[in-house]
Amino acid sequence: MFTMPNLNSPEYDFLQKFSKNSKIMGIIFIILGLVGILFPTFMSVTSAIFFGWILLFSGFMAGYFTYNTNRSDWLGWLKAFVLLFFGGLIIVNPMPGVAALGILFAIYFAMDAFASFALAGSMKGQSGVWIIILNGIISAVLSFLFILDWPFGSLFYVGLFVGISLFFDGIMLLTMSNIFKKMDS
Repeated sequence: MFTMPNLNSPEYDFLQKFSKNSKIMGIIFIILGLVGILFPTFMSVTSAIFFGWILLFSGFMAGYFTYNTNRSDWLGWLKAFVLLFFGGLIIVNPMPGVAALGILFAIYFAMDAFASFALAGSMKGQSGVWIIILNGIISAVLSFLFILDWPFGSLFYVGLFVGISLFFDGIMLLTMSNIFKKMDS
């Protein structure tokens, strides 16, 4: 069982800061999650644009690194160009980015279903194996939904699932903040 550290220790200060900041971030995540659940199309496009900015930043960093380390490295320049090109493309026209995120989610859920079924098969006869099978079934259904409605369904599903994930991450952060606060008192 976890116990609260001494009041004068660095761990105590860390937990105090974590408790305060996790409460703030938990509320922000819950709000963002509700926006994604209530307006999944908006969250899908926003997620694609955010992903585009990540690619664009990565392209700038790859170019900077190539420039500073080996200016004649054509593969480094190609990587930077590809990241910049696709990042800019997704920012300017996010719909292909939403479709790409949708197919990535479909692949992820299919792999998760396969892994869950394989794990359940290796744990045959163990108690609680049903939850692993249930996880596999749910992941398989989610993958099927993405594939069935791809690419247009991605506009709904990506935002909805990002919203649900943010919402539950926010709940988890608020819960952790409350646990540490109760331990402190």
